[in-house]
Amino acid sequence: MTGNQPTTRQRLVLRTKPHQKTPIMYHKWRNLLFLHWQFDPDIIQSTLPKGLRVDIYDGRAYLGVVPFRMQAVRPRFFPSLPLISDFLELNLRTYVYDDQANPGVWFYSLDANQKLAVKIARRFYGLPYFHARMKAKLNDKSGFIRFSSLRRGVGSEYRSTFSYRGGGEINEAEPDSLEFFLVERYLLFSKRGTKLYRGRIHHPPYPLIGAEVRQWDEHLFHLNGFKIPGRPPDHMLYSSGVDVQVYALE
Repeated sequence: MTGNQPTTRQRLVLRTKPHQKTPIMYHKWRNLLFLHWQFDPDIIQSTLPKGLRVDIYDGRAYLGVVPFRMQAVRPRFFPSLPLISDFLELNLRTYVYDDQANPGVWFYSLDANQKLAVKIARRFYGLPYFHARMKAKLNDKSGFIRFSSLRRGVGSEYRSTFSYRGGGEINEAEPDSLEFFLVERYLLFSKRGTKLYRGRIHHPPYPLIGAEVRQWDEHLFHLNGFKIPGRPPDHMLYSSGVDVQVYALE
């Protein structure tokens, strides 16, 4: 099932900036919470398109739930516009590699509260974006971020709510560590029709600290056809964010 997994060198090579390519978009990702649950690799594999294999760490696959803020999103040669370029996102993802052992991310869903961004990402990137009602508020006294999301067209019982903050010493993920496996990903895969595509991104390594999480939920698992884990996340991280360059799909 897993074939030849990516080597440490292959994972590190993708972290270098692709100097022969020109970015087509620029993003700022801020206030990211990374929640991960261990899953049976066979279950994950059964959901993936042909050409992708589940990536595992110590024999385990992972599903991640990631709420965060997108800022200053803009195409090359255009300025960012506050009412269009700043919005919230919540995604459910797993980790995969292709036939050339290129490691990356496979998204099951990406919810955002910017309708235009949803339409563009669906049409030009083949990504499963959904329009949602979303809010994020920072408590200045406690430092906790309260983040909520309700996908349009589903019942209020599927509202996702998170309350979290970061704390502790800032570090970068060490190669071969679980943290590196989960967050240092520089390829995304998507599918349009029957064809599989991949897209490079580039950013500095994430500044990572521990996450203190008061509230989370598992509604995205149900909305994407997975059995709800029914337990706290197996791994939690927080990052203040990174500036990102996005390259065209190949």
